[in-house]
Parts: sequence; structure tokens; C-alpha cells
Amino acid sequence: MTSLIPNILTCFNLLMGTCACIFALSQYPIGSLYFLIAAFIFDSIDGFAARKLKSVSPIGKELDSLADVISFGLVPSLVLFEWCVKELPMKFNFLAFIPLVIVVSSAMRLAKFDIDERQKENFLGFPTPANAMLVTSITAYAKNYSTTGPNAAARVMSIPWVVPVVSVLLALLLISELPFFSLKFKTLNFNENIVRYVYLIICAVFTVAALIVKMAFPLYVFWIFAIYLLLCLGLCFAGCITHKRA
Repeated sequence: MTSLIPNILTCFNLLMGTCACIFALSQYPIGSLYFLIAAFIFDSIDGFAARKLKSVSPIGKELDSLADVISFGLVPSLVLFEWCVKELPMKFNFLAFIPLVIVVSSAMRLAKFDIDERQKENFLGFPTPANAMLVTSITAYAKNYSTTGPNAAARVMSIPWVVPVVSVLLALLLISELPFFSLKFKTLNFNENIVRYVYLIICAVFTVAALIVKMAFPLYVFWIFAIYLLLCLGLCFAGCITHKRA
């Protein structure tokens, strides 16, 4: 029975991702964002449950990757595809297909993760959940928080070359060999988890500031994951995160 629990949680991840796809195709990215957050939660819980119950199985591993491709690969691709189709001038509609490279890179990223023994503690390449949350949140903000006209995000994303170029850059980050820290704590020792604690402290301070200024929720989510990306890239190029894995 315990072996079924992680697989059931993974199925909920897949279900939430499928619902997010439906909202993306309906050009309602804010709905996709909420279902994506649910998928993110189930994805975190199923791995935790599998480790605690010691019920890791080959079928569970494959199912988890399949669910992640849908939730964290297909969803952001569809969100950006629909944005380009709807918001860009008709003559630039062909550019809408470029963001689909994200689902391809996400599938490659996840397949590599399954067989790469170097990624036991941290990651190589931008994690697919973080990428999906980053893309979907900023698109939701651009789409649903334009009261007196397009907001800054919407204006930038409406420049024809921006979404295609950013999509390619994110796709390259997904399949890159750049190291990204994970938020998995093996111990609570500060020195062993200093980068993780720094990130969580930054997020806590930012959350308080966001509440004070009443920041829109999608924009808040975007910055949480943008901070993660920027911090990882900064640490990577400073040589603070290495390719060696514990």
C-alpha cells in the first residue's frame, strides 16, 4: 500500500498539469498558474513520500518524469504559444512556435536527470519546475493585471522578438551543464546549507516587502523564481557551486 502513495501523488501532479494546459489553451494563464502551483506542491510531496516510505520504484520514476514533462514542460510552452498567437500582430504569428522548444528541452532535461548520478544533491541545468513557474507567472501578470492599459511586462512581451529569444535562452539553460542548487536539506546545519538559507532569507524579506506594497500575486511568484535563477547564475559564475555532487 505504501508503494502506491507516491504514485498517487504523482498522478495528481499530472492531473494538475493537464488542467493547467487546458487553461493555457483557453488563453487564461492565471488559471494555469494556480494549477501549476498545485502540481509543484504534489511534485514536492511525492518525492518526499517516496524517500520517507522507501518505496522508490522504476514505474514511479518513469511516471514522475512523464508528469513533470506535462506540468513543467508543456504548460509553459503552451502559455507562451497562446500569448504570441493572441498578442502579437498576425504577421508575427509564426513566432508562436518557437516557445515550443521549451517542452523539448524540458523532456531532455528530465531524461538526463533520471540517469545522471551527478545530480543527487544539486542540479545541472535550470530545474523545469522553476522555469515553468517563472514563465507562467510573468505571462499571467502581463495578461491579467492590465487595468489602465498594458503593464510593463505586457509591453515588453509584446515586442515580437522578446518571447522567442527568451524561450530559446530558457531552453538552453534547461539543458545546460550549469549547476543550480536544490532546496533539499539533508541536515539543518547552516554551514552545509548556507546558499539555501541565504535564498530562503531573501525570499522571506521579499515576501514581507511584497505584502507591504500589495504586489500582485503572479508578479510575486515571478520574482521568487527570478531571484533563484539570478542567484544561481551569480554563484555559478563566481565558482561557488561546483559540478561535484555529494
